[in-house]
Amino acid sequence: MAKRPAHHREPITPAVARQVRDLAHGNTPTRVIGLKIVRTPDAVYQIASKNGISLDPPNQSPYGRRT
Repeated sequence: MAKRPAHHREPITPAVARQVRDLAHGNTPTRVIGLKIVRTPDAVYQIASKNGISLDPPNQSPYGRRT
């Protein structure tokens, strides 16, 4: 059986939702957001969906890099 994530079934606090929103607005990839909040990428999608946060990247490259 697979190991459960560290924050399995813990409630989503407003601070976590705010952190997801800030990272998403900064064009951070979903997987990196999950690593920063110690949750799975699927949990990040669920948090974003419940809080109306868009994870779609804007038309720019991540981390402020220019092409």
